[in-house]
Amino acid sequence: MPDQPQPAPLPAGEKRVFRSFSREEMALVCITVLWGVTFLVVHTAMRYTGPMFFVGLRFTTAALLSMLLFRRLLLDLTLREVRAGACVGVAIFFGYALQTLGLGSISSSQSAFITAMYVPIVPFLQWFFLRKPPHLMVWLGVLFAFSGLVLLTGPQAIAHMHLQFGEVVTLVSAVAIAMEVVLISRFASPAINSFRVAIVQLLVAGLLAFAAMPIMHEHVPVLAWWWVVPGLGLGAMSAVIQLVMNWAQKTVSPTRATLIYAGEPVWAGLVGRLAGDMLPVRALAGGALVILGVLASEVRLPRKQERGRRGSSS
Repeated sequence: MPDQPQPAPLPAGEKRVFRSFSREEMALVCITVLWGVTFLVVHTAMRYTGPMFFVGLRFTTAALLSMLLFRRLLLDLTLREVRAGACVGVAIFFGYALQTLGLGSISSSQSAFITAMYVPIVPFLQWFFLRKPPHLMVWLGVLFAFSGLVLLTGPQAIAHMHLQFGEVVTLVSAVAIAMEVVLISRFASPAINSFRVAIVQLLVAGLLAFAAMPIMHEHVPVLAWWWVVPGLGLGAMSAVIQLVMNWAQKTVSPTRATLIYAGEPVWAGLVGRLAGDMLPVRALAGGALVILGVLASEVRLPRKQERGRRGSSS
């Protein structure tokens, strides 16, 4: 694993209350901001093209751009990396496809609320698959972040829940999104090149989306700049996002990464506000809770043994 930047030393006997952000975590914060910007672009492009076609265009464009940039790296592509990328790519596809399918019968606020379930799901999947139980303060951060996401989606999303087809497939999509985050960390090792894995997963997700078009009764839309430019632009953004995710999660745990990703709707809301949308007070409170969740996960309380030693020495 790459060396982590070392914080300044503390006086003897003292421990840091807040854990410092690593460069990998700061990189995840940056791509989460970028993620928030994409929301408004996708929302606009959906007026002119079908969701599966647009997802396919977005991810295959991202894959082709990544292949062009890292073509020399692909010469050493291994079967293990192909398997890892295929697994993550399938999770990405199901996360997008099932969420889109669910939106056909439920409201966007309900979809956003159910999709937010991936935040509390990730710690359990991390514990089960990676055998790494999250720190107590990380659990508290997850609670704050999920509560903030609930406020962002609004109470009407919960009031109209009936667990019918749309809700069920959206919940499965939340599990797929959680699996994507965990699988990226699961396959992160010195023996695997994260960039090559990212290229494979982008290509798999894009091709599966195109293959799903007949199932979703979609057709290739009429050529228009209204979807070509957003599709190509989001393809470039998706390449950056996935490459950074695969690189950063070599050292950042899935749960920790999820808390950072939970800020996506906060940034999306800020971008929407700049575009003229008004944010209600509960949405502002929700965004504050998400940020509080990230900060809470940074706190490291002293252990009982350490507190006992300090008490006996005083």
